[in-house]
Amino acid sequence: MLVQKLRLQRGWSQQQLAQLCGLSVRTIQRIERGQPASMETLKALASVFEIEFSAISNEDNMATATAPELEEQHAFLQVRKLKGFYIHLTQYCLMIPLLCIINLLTNPSTLWFIWPALGWGIGLLVHAAAAFEVTPFLGAQWEKRQVEKRLGRPL
Repeated sequence: MLVQKLRLQRGWSQQQLAQLCGLSVRTIQRIERGQPASMETLKALASVFEIEFSAISNEDNMATATAPELEEQHAFLQVRKLKGFYIHLTQYCLMIPLLCIINLLTNPSTLWFIWPALGWGIGLLVHAAAAFEVTPFLGAQWEKRQVEKRLGRPL
């Protein structure tokens, strides 16, 4: 999360950061998703951001994360979920009218585009419910109860 935060503070895209570090864009994406990075990669990032290596190498240590850092990580994850939903919604809004036009130009007597619109629409609604955390089941409270249960703590 620190890499993403530092990148956004400087207004760089993932591609720009990758070029500055001599890394691939996929590597930057993996690091920003929280996957581990090699020491050489972390050194390159620390050099580009002009910070101490120890500051960037301790980023993955969740045991030392403070409450504000955990809240920030949660906020980044929530924003990623919302971004994914909005991309999904944009794809739907572009593709369904295109399918409708193709349908009407090729076979106007049969409106087959309705079936992909309905199926994809249902998937989009499920994605929205997950992104906006409006599901009455399997939400944050359910997760908390399950964690407490597995840890043997009273509910």
